[in-house]
Amino acid sequence: MLQRIQTVYLLLITALSIAMLFLPLAVVQSGGVAYAFDALGLHTVTTPPELTYPTWALFALPVVIALLSIITVFIYKNRILQIRLCIFNAILLAGFYGIFAFFLWNLSAQPGFHFGVRLALAFPLINLILDYLAIRNIGADEVLVRSLDRLR
Repeated sequence: MLQRIQTVYLLLITALSIAMLFLPLAVVQSGGVAYAFDALGLHTVTTPPELTYPTWALFALPVVIALLSIITVFIYKNRILQIRLCIFNAILLAGFYGIFAFFLWNLSAQPGFHFGVRLALAFPLINLILDYLAIRNIGADEVLVRSLDRLR
């Protein structure tokens, strides 16, 4: 049902995933030049920002996660499918960190490479926790509905 607590969790996942698209994930220093690392890629910090290293996978993943969370909210009549979609969403969230680490590993081959993380990099971890809470509450609803069916 739309008024359940798991709906709030799934909508928070959507909001944080959309915020990941626009906030910087890390700041990278390489060869004396500072770059902002966000979901679209590595941008220079100069006045007209210039994209130097595109990372389209990091952009597509939060979009898919947000869409999947919204879809999960509206299939409330099929709770088992909701749980499966939430588990798939958790796998995608863990994959976000894997892809981010891969891109950082590719960039670390340059001399003088240093990076600092930003707050938006914690959003997938927060989303994983919210996803776990949503799975628990959807499961509790399923147990409640099945117990009420036994009484009939």
